[in-house]
Amino acid sequence: MTERSEAVQPARETGRPGGAAPGTGRSSRRPSDGSPLRRVRRDVADGPFIVIWEATRACPLACLHCRAEAVPDRHPEELTTAEAGELIRQMADFGRPAPLFVPDIARLVCDQGALLRSVFFLVPTGRGRALSALSPPEAEDVLHFLYDLGTTIPVKTTEAHHFRRVAVQRLILAEHGADHAETLGPLYRNLCRRARRSGLIRDSRVRRPPVDVNAGRGFVFVSHTGTVHPSGFLPLGAGNVRDRPLTEIYRSAPLFAALRDPDRLGGRCGACEFRTICGGSRSRAYACTGDVLAEEPWCGYEPGSFPYQSDLARHLHTP
Repeated sequence: MTERSEAVQPARETGRPGGAAPGTGRSSRRPSDGSPLRRVRRDVADGPFIVIWEATRACPLACLHCRAEAVPDRHPEELTTAEAGELIRQMADFGRPAPLFVPDIARLVCDQGALLRSVFFLVPTGRGRALSALSPPEAEDVLHFLYDLGTTIPVKTTEAHHFRRVAVQRLILAEHGADHAETLGPLYRNLCRRARRSGLIRDSRVRRPPVDVNAGRGFVFVSHTGTVHPSGFLPLGAGNVRDRPLTEIYRSAPLFAALRDPDRLGGRCGACEFRTICGGSRSRAYACTGDVLAEEPWCGYEPGSFPYQSDLARHLHTP
């Protein structure tokens, strides 16, 4: 993996495990009404929920899934120390975020066990292009299995934005006493069988709802050379912090504006009733089709097929 710094917007709730830097904390609304999603407490067109800065691509590893295609030596065009300081100042212009440094993360993991199950859905970019992919039905099986795990350990997904759709669907299906598994495949049943045998599925905690953000919509990535992208897995640049302020690029670049407009999505994503809370992986769409607004290749959901459409209004929103 490559070194990166992460910043989130300030909020009322603070005190992340391991010690967040001053002025940072949870900046998504933790639902008190049983909602399956967490909403960001700010206009994501004005500022992101998370800023990722890829400080360097120098890394001694050669992971097969690496989107960065890391190299042993530092890039000669990496941001200088002075430029890095200016970038952090520009992050502050969004509303006083600060990088999160967690020096005692190893101790936390060793002393307290796993705090979060973070699952990355492959994007075929970088070295990941050589890896085999899940089929859309298999991806659906995995997402439902991860939802089941949520009562045992908090679950976070990366590049699996349809996990938010699954969370909404499962809540409504449970309210109606409907069987969620009848449309799922053998991979789901196998994963659940193995997890129950190992005691990994149990009702021991309240689920952690996924946060409603996507590439360019609450998320921004700054590369080691200063180029600004909607996601670290989306190799489309919208500018460079050496030339324009990060705030200006995020708020006004045409690429970011397009990604924040769900009505510009194509294919099934554009027709989907869940497009305002999901939107699919823009990175995977671009990697597979060359079109950043194309439909999500790993989603098998057919728009309009969810049986309880009248129940969706209270969970969906318009931008």
